[in-house]
Order: sequence, then structure tokens, then C-alpha cells
Amino acid sequence: MKMINVANGPQNVSSIILGCMRMPALLVQQAAEIIRTASEEGINFFDHATCYGDGEAETRFGDAFPLTGLKREEVYLQSKCGLHFDRKEFDWSREDIMASAEASLKRLKTDYLDALLLHRPDLLFDPEEVAEAFDQLAKSGKVRHFGVSNVTPGQLELLKKYVKQPLVFNQLQFSIEQSQLIDGGLYLNNLTTERSINRDNGILDYCRLHDITIQAWSPLQFGMFKGCFVDHPDFPELNKALGELGEKYGVSKTAIAIAWILRHPARMQAIAGTMNPEHLRDICAASKVNLTHQEWYQVYLASGKFLP
Repeated sequence: MKMINVANGPQNVSSIILGCMRMPALLVQQAAEIIRTASEEGINFFDHATCYGDGEAETRFGDAFPLTGLKREEVYLQSKCGLHFDRKEFDWSREDIMASAEASLKRLKTDYLDALLLHRPDLLFDPEEVAEAFDQLAKSGKVRHFGVSNVTPGQLELLKKYVKQPLVFNQLQFSIEQSQLIDGGLYLNNLTTERSINRDNGILDYCRLHDITIQAWSPLQFGMFKGCFVDHPDFPELNKALGELGEKYGVSKTAIAIAWILRHPARMQAIAGTMNPEHLRDICAASKVNLTHQEWYQVYLASGKFLP
């Protein structure tokens, strides 16, 4: 497994993260199996959120982890807070951040989180309240590192004006098919394609300039949870390219798709959301592949892009 050191954050963490959103569908023993498989493949980073199954994902993980034989200090546990679909609101208030962190600790059966991210922007957020919550959580030792998810450069700047702790992660959607993070820069000032539209205010370059590690969610998805593009009939050229490179490197198409993300010099982490041990092993094989500069472009262009 490729490991990275996060600037101002945790060291020696896996470039592939196991995302636990789908863990509520598993029995406790099955959850323990996928956690063990992840560890055997070199994954030491696990991503949660308070909204995943309304807390059931964290509960299942907390119940399963003691069955794995792993020690708490061998893994990095991350959770996200702020999404309340039951209340139909997003909430970054000091009270909600504190309550969410405490609830995550209880469900995960741990004394601390390695990272806590603010999960999608609360349109009414007060950065001073966020700073107060982060200060209290940091001083108590309950959260070691902080970050955000799906947040713009302007929102990050506003947070940084008040928050004392480094914001070390930004979780963003990124895949070969959903490549808006990089498309806008390529098609700058090009009226022939909608890919020239700046949809994120240059968040990729901002994160690189400010030592914020991007965690790519839905790295195998197209659209907004429409499905996986690997072996999908709507993407014949892409799958042909993935297959050719998969044969060359002796891995699956899935592994090449993840390797494509890991090849980017931003040194991103890719979040694997599968709860299938075999599929997870396929994904982790990406760590053995280092695509060449030309091969990276080969895959990018096969997904329907063009060089202007």
C-alpha cells in the first residue's frame, strides 16, 4: 500500500481509505471481516459520518472492531458532522459539532477521533462558533486533526480566519468520469465545451497551495451516484483503455481507475466504499501500479475528454 504523510496532519496513512457508508448493511461479523481485509491490504484509514445510516455505520464499526484483533493505535478513524437529513438542514453550530463528535466517539467506542470533518457547507455557519468547537475538542484530546468536505476556497479562507487548528483534509468528488476538479483548468476560456466552466473556484489548486490533502469520494462512480463506470456499456472507450492497462499491469480495470487518481501529483487519498472483501482487494491492487504520464492521459482522453 502506498502511504502518505499529511501536511500538518497524520503521518504514514494509507492512500486508499475504506469508506464505511454502506456498513449498516452488514452483520457485525461481516463488518469485522471487511475491516480485517482492509488492514491486510494495508489500509489503516477508515472514514465515517454521523449521517451514514443515522449513526448505524459508526455503531456497526464500533461493535465489529474488537473482533478484528487490531489495536486502536494501528488505525486512523475519521468522521464527519453537520448533515441532518432527518431535520432537513445542515448544521455547523458549536453545539451541533460538539454533540456530533461526542456521539461519534460513543458509537465508535473510542476516546478520540484522528480527524473530524465538517460535512458539506452549512449556509448559516458562523466561523467563530466552529473555532470554539474545534478549540474545545482539540484541548480535550477528543479530536486530533480537522478538515472539511465539499468546501470552496472562499469558505476555507473564512474558516481559517478564526480556526486555529490546520484544516488538513477536504473531501471532494473525483473520478475519471467526474473530473471537474481538473477539467476547468484544461479548457480555460474555451467556448466549445461546458467543461470550461469553473464549477469549484479552483479548489484543487487551492488545496495544493495550502497543504490540504484531497480525499476523493465516489472514485468509481459516474454522475451523482448513478453507478460504476467500470464495465458499464455507456463507457466503451474508457473500459477498453482500462482493460488494456489492466492487462499490462496484471490488475483489474477497477485498480487502474483508482491508480489514475493516485497518480495525480496532488497526492490524494481515494475512498473505497465497497463492503465486498474481494472487490476491496481489487481496489487495493491500485497501490502496485504507477501509471506513466502518457498512460494517465490515455485514460483521461478515453473518458470523453479532448485536448484543446
